[in-house]
Amino acid sequence: MAQTTTICFANNKGGSGKSTTCANVGYAMSTLGKKVLLIDSDMQMNLTLSYFDDEKSLEMAQSGKNIYTGIVEQRDLSEYIVQTEYEGLDLIPSSTLMSSIEFQLFSKWQREFILRQGLKKIKESGKYDYILIDSPPTLGCWVMNIMCASDYLIIPVEASPWGLFGLANMFEFYEQVKLISPSIEILGIAVTKASERKNYFKQTIETLSSLDNVRLLESIIRIDSTVEWSQDNSKPVMAYKKTSRAAQEYMEMAKEIMKYADR
Repeated sequence: MAQTTTICFANNKGGSGKSTTCANVGYAMSTLGKKVLLIDSDMQMNLTLSYFDDEKSLEMAQSGKNIYTGIVEQRDLSEYIVQTEYEGLDLIPSSTLMSSIEFQLFSKWQREFILRQGLKKIKESGKYDYILIDSPPTLGCWVMNIMCASDYLIIPVEASPWGLFGLANMFEFYEQVKLISPSIEILGIAVTKASERKNYFKQTIETLSSLDNVRLLESIIRIDSTVEWSQDNSKPVMAYKKTSRAAQEYMEMAKEIMKYADR
């Protein structure tokens, strides 16, 4: 039976490219023959919208077939999996109701482990090689849930003057999670939205490279308008335009992540 590896993409800084990276790395893994489950845990629903149009995403959000219902009712989350149009790639969609998830979790017993429990049967089944979770840009009980349910954490960081803002808080929060879920490890930092022509790109790389005991992924995602066009069409960039630079970069990042996650 295959072992399922769970990876979350988290950063308390909004606009860091979490959803886009999660969506496209997941698709790249599936094209490499891996079975992947994506989980959208953010009220903005960007991961869901990466694979389904507005109408279908809203329908799932309102029908109760989404992560919010599963967590609030503390159900087996396999009940909320929907198939995408791509082979080997499934999704648990989100809902705008996730805006109240912190309130819903507050009174629950062992609230930090509700997501882990919800994923238990899915992981034990061995159906998926990877579970990839897109996190909201917060550092509360829900993100703690996500990290406690994960084997690895990837921190996407935008290569911009404000991209590093709050990163210290992210590391501090990670250390707090380690106290109750010691098995989670930082797989690496993923640099996104990079422009090598800008001075701050070099500064960002130098700063991240100097961090102790934190891997900086060699794969870098550069700014590419193809990504926005693919999102507008509710498709991963490789499915939208396989020959684009972004498609090739996400493929390389997926291979690098798999190399470290499978050790």
